Amino acid sequence: MTLYDEEALEKFRLSGQILRESREEMRGYVRENMSILEVCEKAEALICEKGGKPAFPCNVSIDEVAAHYTSPPGDTSRIPERSVVKVDMGVHIDGYVTDTAFTACFNSDYEIMTETAETALKAAIATIQADVSPSKIGSVIENTIKNRGFKPIQNLTGHSVGRYIVHAGKSIPNVNQISFGKLKAGELYAIEPFVTVHEAGGAVEDTAQKTIFRLVKTKSTKNPDAKQLLKFIEDNFRTLPFAERWLIGVLPEKRHREVFRELLATKAIMGYPVFVEVTRKTVTQAEHTLLVKEDGCTILT
Repeated sequence: MTLYDEEALEKFRLSGQILRESREEMRGYVRENMSILEVCEKAEALICEKGGKPAFPCNVSIDEVAAHYTSPPGDTSRIPERSVVKVDMGVHIDGYVTDTAFTACFNSDYEIMTETAETALKAAIATIQADVSPSKIGSVIENTIKNRGFKPIQNLTGHSVGRYIVHAGKSIPNVNQISFGKLKAGELYAIEPFVTVHEAGGAVEDTAQKTIFRLVKTKSTKNPDAKQLLKFIEDNFRTLPFAERWLIGVLPEKRHREVFRELLATKAIMGYPVFVEVTRKTVTQAEHTLLVKEDGCTILT
């Protein structure tokens, strides 16, 4: 049984090509002191210019922040000097999602740790083929990272991707842990090692801040503004994550915040917490999306 027909696979490939080109342009674009909002908007604009759509808001996660930070509306924060910046981007074509990330390192103390994330990613990719267990991939990632004197983030994982779903239900750990099942030919996974220093806790925790959101369910509401905003979210993003700044202009400015809070309060939409390393140590990341084959894999990004 094939998981996706050739037409769907072609859309995944095109999605990956657009994402790869966009990522490489962003590598040369991100700079110290740059507005984080500018980075997010540039990445998302590149994706659209090349014919794709963002599968989720561009994440710009700095130093101890590991994931899930994108600029909220009116964000004035900037990339600090001597910081370590993870840029995580996603594309979809007709819902078919690919996901990639790189680390821009502006602090020489973390250059080897940045390279280690890339090295662990390459080692994992070399291991992947049909019938390999997720635990074996996790073991390869963990050993590669530890052999270079660093520590993996144990509670962040790679994940399967699907249509209109960024995290499609199956996980690829970054450490050796018991996992049932095996990879199958035709499945698509985003592999993403996260690395921190040896003396860190090696895990992330939620913060109270939420900057990325997702539709949970369409609820009936008597508030016409809430109905309008909910319909915009459903029509434009379906089950994919979105940024609040993507909604600006749908409603009059003075009504937007109140209505957005109402949708969160009624659980029509949910927010993803920003993740930080538990001991507030710096984190690096690398990520590719790939297609599993019988005798290996094809990197799409």
